Amino acid sequence: MKRIMMIGLLTAVIALPTQAQELKKVMLFLQTGKLADAKTEIDKNAADPKFSGKAETYYWKSRIYAALYKDPVSRAKTPNAKEIADEAFAKYQQLDPTFNFVKEMGQDGPVGYFDIYQGSFADGVRNFNGKRWDSAAYYFSTAVNTYDLIYKNKWTSAKTPFDTTSILYLGYAFQNAQKPAEAVQQYTRLEDNKVTDSSYIDMYRFTLNHFTTTKDEAQFKKYLAVSKEAFPTEQWDDYEMEYLDKNLTLAEKTALYDKESAAGTLNEFKYLQFGDWFANVRTKEKDMDSTQHSMYNLKAADAYQKAYGLNNKNAIAAFNAGLIYYNNFADYSDKYSDNIRTLQQLNANKPPADKDPKKRPAQEAKFKEQTDAVKKLNADLDKPINENLETSINWLEKSVDNLRGKTDLNRSEKMVFERSLDFLANLYEYKRDKVRGKDMKLFDAYDAKYKEYEGMHKKN
Repeated sequence: MKRIMMIGLLTAVIALPTQAQELKKVMLFLQTGKLADAKTEIDKNAADPKFSGKAETYYWKSRIYAALYKDPVSRAKTPNAKEIADEAFAKYQQLDPTFNFVKEMGQDGPVGYFDIYQGSFADGVRNFNGKRWDSAAYYFSTAVNTYDLIYKNKWTSAKTPFDTTSILYLGYAFQNAQKPAEAVQQYTRLEDNKVTDSSYIDMYRFTLNHFTTTKDEAQFKKYLAVSKEAFPTEQWDDYEMEYLDKNLTLAEKTALYDKESAAGTLNEFKYLQFGDWFANVRTKEKDMDSTQHSMYNLKAADAYQKAYGLNNKNAIAAFNAGLIYYNNFADYSDKYSDNIRTLQQLNANKPPADKDPKKRPAQEAKFKEQTDAVKKLNADLDKPINENLETSINWLEKSVDNLRGKTDLNRSEKMVFERSLDFLANLYEYKRDKVRGKDMKLFDAYDAKYKEYEGMHKKN
């Protein structure tokens, strides 16, 4: 704890101020360290109508009870010393708002305020260590407010206009007492005054989380900017994106993405986050139709590709883009296979030729119409199947190329590498089987790629 030093307002206290003559016994007892006698005398005077309405009466009462509170032995004998001192301080300040009597007392004038500050700080620490959060907050609050008064009236030579430690621990006490709004009120005071010691960074994080939870956009933006200025190397984008995720609708996120992507204001991390949001729409937005799901699927791929465009070493971004196109390929391929099965069922269940030769052409035409319709569906699927297949290969190979040969893959990179190899083997196997018996040169080329990725997958 930093000591706060008083500065002298007068050179010494030898003679009593004129208006204090009637309470000289109180002062003499206090000056000679006879706190019990001073307490008895001030209690008697405070009950006397002759003195009870005077500012100096409450000045001495506040000062005596503050001294009793500061001293552990005296406090044990007068357990309510702080509360009595607080009431006396308040009454004195009501009767003498400009602190004229304190000033007349010279260097010794504000001693009571220092006593209540130091006693409250000590009690705040004691209760904080005992995990009595509400009590700790009560005492630290007194320490904070008293220091503010001391500084405002220039009773200290300290240059800091606030008591950093008391404010911080008052915030901690409120936070631990599950009173986040009160905690943030203390934290933002320090943040506004550019307290940027690295040990306080959690205070900045808590503040942003609070304004995210309370959906206070103006305050969130203000303290996001403050945090970035205070700790420019910290990853504050996490907090910004969390705010957007919790407080924006999907439509608002989409509009924001389109706007900022067009303006070129999104960085690699933000592109990845938008990509994740859009990729998860299918599982979160059950009421959407397939067209909407497809739109968000492609928007996710766009975000991942743009993240990779900002950092072509980002294997995970490349993998995520490749995975989207792989899943699209798989969906179209499944539809193609379903149509093949439909054709097989139509052929297996083809009705026997009509015995009447005149009716057979119509019967054949009807059957051909059914099979042609299914064949057309597959013909229409050829293009999206091939487009998604080739695009998936392109991005998955970027992912593999970035991770190939690295010996220090983390868990995520290892998973991405293995799955990329697995998917690439599947895709080249598909390409190989499509040209089987048709183009041996292509067959051999695709088979070689299949074996390459399959082999790497088994070794990994």
